Amino acid sequence: MDPVPQTRPRTQPPLRRAPVQQRSAERLARILDACAVLLDETGYEQLSTRAVAARAGVPIGSVYRFFGNKRAMVAALAHRNLDRYAERVSDRLAGTPILDAHGAIDGVLDEFIEMKRTVPGFALVDFGVPAAAPGEAAQDGPAEGHAEAAAEDPNRLVAERICALLATHLGRVADEDLHRKVLVGVETADALVRLAFRADPAGDPALVAETRCLLHAYLAPSLA
Repeated sequence: MDPVPQTRPRTQPPLRRAPVQQRSAERLARILDACAVLLDETGYEQLSTRAVAARAGVPIGSVYRFFGNKRAMVAALAHRNLDRYAERVSDRLAGTPILDAHGAIDGVLDEFIEMKRTVPGFALVDFGVPAAAPGEAAQDGPAEGHAEAAAEDPNRLVAERICALLATHLGRVADEDLHRKVLVGVETADALVRLAFRADPAGDPALVAETRCLLHAYLAPSLA
């Protein structure tokens, strides 16, 4: 089977200004990397654009060149996480062309769990931004970008990407029924994986196994 294509355009992060030169793109990457590490160290509430700039080794003005506030910055990190997750799933499916529906579901779940375990900041901010605390905008820049971030439905974005990848790999039409099934699967897996990681920092194996069984029973018939 041919490599699985990137069936949907990469998500567009909420940037004030998109990087044009390589140097600017590398600076943006350093900012997001620093943001991810600090999320693990301090949590979202204590995160600040100034701390991110210091950790990234860039002037604070470089952060505000791309982002109006920390919420927009974290939203961009979530968008990058989604792109990287879709790439990992795509590579997994392309690298194992004989996967059946159960194997494809395993790949989608396993990559998500592996990112939860290993990717900085992902345990707190995977594909969406935490709810805004009262006064957040006043504490860390203007409210620019808050409405856009709040309007997004992260699990729906994930479901759209995963549905397209699974349908392409398994030769299944990505119709409305499959989109709905995958969305329900994504919502369910998200809740259960969060439960597994609350029970065990590495993801409780028994709860992960239950999640896998549920997804197999619910999704596999629709992917056949």
